[in-house]
Order: sequence, then C-alpha cells, then structure tokens
Amino acid sequence: MIDSKSFFIGDREIGLNQPSFIIAEVAQAHDGSLGMAHSFIDIAADYGADAIKFQTHIADHESTLDDEFRINFSYEDKSRFEYWKRMEFTYEEWIGLYKHAEEKKIIFLSSAFSLQAIDLLEKLNIPAWKVASGEINNFSFLEKLSETKKPILISTGMSRISEIDEAFNFLCKNKIEEIALFQCTSEYPTSLNKVGINLIEEFRNRYNVPVGLSDHSGDIAPSIYAISKGASLIELHIALHPYQFGPDTNSSITPDELKSLSILRDKFHIMKSNPSDKDDSAKRLKKMTKLFGKSLCLTQDMQKGTVLTKEMFTLKKPGNGIKEKDLPNILGKKLIRDVQSNKLIKIEDIEID
Repeated sequence: MIDSKSFFIGDREIGLNQPSFIIAEVAQAHDGSLGMAHSFIDIAADYGADAIKFQTHIADHESTLDDEFRINFSYEDKSRFEYWKRMEFTYEEWIGLYKHAEEKKIIFLSSAFSLQAIDLLEKLNIPAWKVASGEINNFSFLEKLSETKKPILISTGMSRISEIDEAFNFLCKNKIEEIALFQCTSEYPTSLNKVGINLIEEFRNRYNVPVGLSDHSGDIAPSIYAISKGASLIELHIALHPYQFGPDTNSSITPDELKSLSILRDKFHIMKSNPSDKDDSAKRLKKMTKLFGKSLCLTQDMQKGTVLTKEMFTLKKPGNGIKEKDLPNILGKKLIRDVQSNKLIKIEDIEID
C-alpha cells in the first residue's frame, strides 16, 4: 500500500496514517430552512464528524428552467430552478453557519456549483474545496478553484478513468499539490454491489494522493469497509431520521449511525497505529503462557525408583514445569522420590547423571 501524500484541512491532517476524515454531507436536507441547517451543524459536531458540508446554490448562475428534477419529490416547487432558488442562503446567512461551525469546533465545507458560489465561499475563507461529481469536467470551474491554492477534494461519481486523469493532471499543471479523490457512485441510493471499494486502492496507487469514499448507500457498512481498506476520507449524507422529507433521505445515514461510524473509525485507527510484533507480544505475555500452557505430569502416582517411560506421561496445566520437548531427556531415568499424578513432575524428582 502506497503511503500517499498528506495535507491539512484546517487543523486536521488528511492522509493514510491519520484517522479517516469524516464529512457529514447535509446537501439539501435542510430543505431551505436556515434553522434546520444550523441544527445539522450541532448534530454533525456532537455525533463525531470532523467536518460539516453544505452545498452552495445560486440558482441564477447555476440552473435554467430546462433543469429537470432527478426525483420529482417537491410539493411546492414547480421546477428544479425554483427548488435551487429556495435552497439559497444569503451571504450573511452563510457567515452565520460558518461561525456556528467554528463555535462547535467542526470544520465547515460547502460544495460550490457556480463561479459565483466560489466567490461567496472564498469570502468565508473555507479551508478546502469539494468538487461534486458533475463538475469534474468543468475546467473553468477547476481553474478558479486552483487560483485559491487550497486543497481540492474531487468526487468521481460519473467519471471514466480518462476523465479523472484529465482533471487530476489539470490541477497538477495549475500547481495544486493538495488533492484528494473520492470513489463515488452517483446512484441514489447506491446498491452495495456498486459501491466500488476496490477503486480506493486503485486510485491511491494511480495518483499517489489521499483517497476516500463518498457514499450514497444509506448504510454505514461501505464506510466501515472503506476505512478498513485505508480510506483517508469518508463522506456520507445525513438525515434526522429515515422519514425526513427530501430527495436524499434514502441515501443518508442517521445521527446514531454517524456516531457508530465515528467510534469505529477511532478504534480502527488505534489498531492500525499499533502493529504487533509476535516476539515482543510473547515476551509481554510470558506469565499468561505459564498460566495457560501445559507441562509434563505422570498419569498415575509413581514410587521412588520407578524407571520413566513415555507411556507414564501426560500434559497438564500450568506451563511452568518440564516442557514436552524435554521429555526425551528424562526417559529411562529413575525417580528419586515418590511423585503424585496431581502434581507436576519436577527435575528435582529425577535422578540426573
């Protein structure tokens, strides 16, 4: 496994030897409610995420009336353009969300979906950029992000390898060294047989950068598996509960599932950071070896003068007596005292030349 490059997002180092960086993706789960958006910051912080991520939509610069719903779910929006309009927050509202995240000591991220959204988020001085799957071929967009010289995290949900290569090489030519890639499948929800955990290692070997999983399965199993395979970042959609209104709920996990994932992530990191040496382990467990091991013992009581044969022996606990491997050294020898079968035979019981 290649030890890929690492970099920082805020005060968190992102890399193969660090705990997986968990991003709680709100997307449109707030349904245009500023209060709900703030609630998700509290949830993400209190339930173990490292970062909270929103999406910054400015409908006039992103969409048209020809924009069609992925899922025609809305009871109040006549078009997807109207939906994006309703999802907008003002710059002042974004400042409030950013400051709230700072207060909760959770990193604030948001995906931009237009050049104007980049300008808005840059005013907030967010620490990194998340590029949604649909923007990977938008090179004027990538160029504007490159001008900020901040880390760029790229989802690959709809991309061929050649398209990922092209975007990656474009960023490298623009002198962006802090890049992370997400294996992602843009199906909502993603079935387990299409998650593609194998691509995490393939991407790491191909690009030598931190690689993560952006998951839409609505299940924490892919993220757990991804962490076990060395994923440096994990991104999941979150919802308050399985019946929350919104287009991404069936692709989301609950706060309790987020908490479980964050706990498992920490436990995985402890195990990964503390490799074992069997010789050192055996030395440390020497007392346990004596307790659980076995030593030579007579099958029945024997009197002084008995000549020892192989058939007279068995093995019983503890393991601090004569070892089975030493049996040949005492066969044919005489006992110099009576020995009971419910006691370990000792070297002092045997006549040694």
